[in-house]
Amino acid sequence: MKTYAHVFQGTAFTSHTPKELQILKDHLFCINEDGIIERVAAPGEDGYDDILTTNRVHRLSPGQYLLPGFIDLHVHAPQWAQAGGALDVPLYDWLHTYTFPLESRFADIDFAAEIYNDMVGTLLANGTTTVLYFATIHKEASLLLAEICAKKGQRGLVGKVVMDDPAQNPVAYRDQDTPTALEDTEQFILAVKQLAPSVKQGVYPVVTPRFIPSCTDGALKGLGELAAKYDVHIQSHCSESDWAHGHVKERFGKHDAFALHDFGLLGDKSVMAHCNFLSEEDVSLFAKTGTAISHCPISNAYFANSVIPIARWMDKGVEIGLGSDISGGFSPSLFDNARQAVISSRMLEDGVNTELPANERGVSQSRLTIDEAFYLATAGGGESLSLPIGRLAEGYAWDVQIIDTVIPSAKLPIYGDEPLHSIFQKIMYLSRPENIREVWVQGDKVHTRQS
Repeated sequence: MKTYAHVFQGTAFTSHTPKELQILKDHLFCINEDGIIERVAAPGEDGYDDILTTNRVHRLSPGQYLLPGFIDLHVHAPQWAQAGGALDVPLYDWLHTYTFPLESRFADIDFAAEIYNDMVGTLLANGTTTVLYFATIHKEASLLLAEICAKKGQRGLVGKVVMDDPAQNPVAYRDQDTPTALEDTEQFILAVKQLAPSVKQGVYPVVTPRFIPSCTDGALKGLGELAAKYDVHIQSHCSESDWAHGHVKERFGKHDAFALHDFGLLGDKSVMAHCNFLSEEDVSLFAKTGTAISHCPISNAYFANSVIPIARWMDKGVEIGLGSDISGGFSPSLFDNARQAVISSRMLEDGVNTELPANERGVSQSRLTIDEAFYLATAGGGESLSLPIGRLAEGYAWDVQIIDTVIPSAKLPIYGDEPLHSIFQKIMYLSRPENIREVWVQGDKVHTRQS
């Protein structure tokens, strides 16, 4: 009988489809040396007992459950230093008064190391095993973020940000010029690709125009060409707010989606954050090109001036995952963001203006369930990145969080013989970082909570 690097025995929750939750009771998860789930065995299945007798088994304790590691599709890593502050001003003012001055400080590599080490560790402690990161315009500090992900065991997709338009960006924080921005981006791509073979869980370079208002046409065109040349991921912001959406319409006479597409920035490795103002035509373009949406429900409540109809876009076949958007979103927890995704969708469906009749107040068929929000935080994120992550299934990376529902400091209200689906819902709505006992990435334990 084959022996494995690790075998886990316990009950797990994982998404089969956006609307279908799988509950795997007392299953065995067999992990190979590469950190991949090689076999999943159910009780009573041929070989189940043999696996138990021929392997050292990690048996979950009573009250513990397995969830896939969360996948955060939108984090501004430098903004961790301002998380929880300055959320009461419009987006443009927030960027120029608070965010750009902070990000300019990442020219100091020691300052960058302090923030980035804390950011990566905090996300791991919150059950986030894969992150799509915006760094800053600084090539060296951006590479440092990739190196920290590699060292701490997080799967990091990292972008050196491009902001080259002197008319839109402050003197103290922008790329020197377009050729420099493109040269630095290419050097960054090559450096991360050189690092990647030594990293078990993977690190990836990402082409990252901050958003259309911050970039010249030359930079956008050049970044599209670099993404094609090196076959790397692409990320940006798309139609986030009234201001950003209006800027692009005035500049190009079209929406962000079509402008980005013209520059070669949409494709099956592209993830666009927010996307609150997409039209039906924009959504069709996303579905056709394989471009994914990072839904950032907490951040959208502060800066997007709207609620995105995620349920409708999912039904149109667009790949969608969840993003915290630190620090436009204050919380590093995708549990919090999954909850807000549900709350926002219900407000969109039911409406908020009580001066209107109930049947005219909202947008029908907008509601998300917590099962669907869980899908966005896990399998939806993996599909958005075109990586085998986000599911507890054969052929997927062993990225998991072990949730302890009976820890004394954060015991969940589970009594008697509750249905497992009810327990899942309580985990999703009530879990705090204290409940995350262990976090594993690609078969390696990267976080343990001691108390």
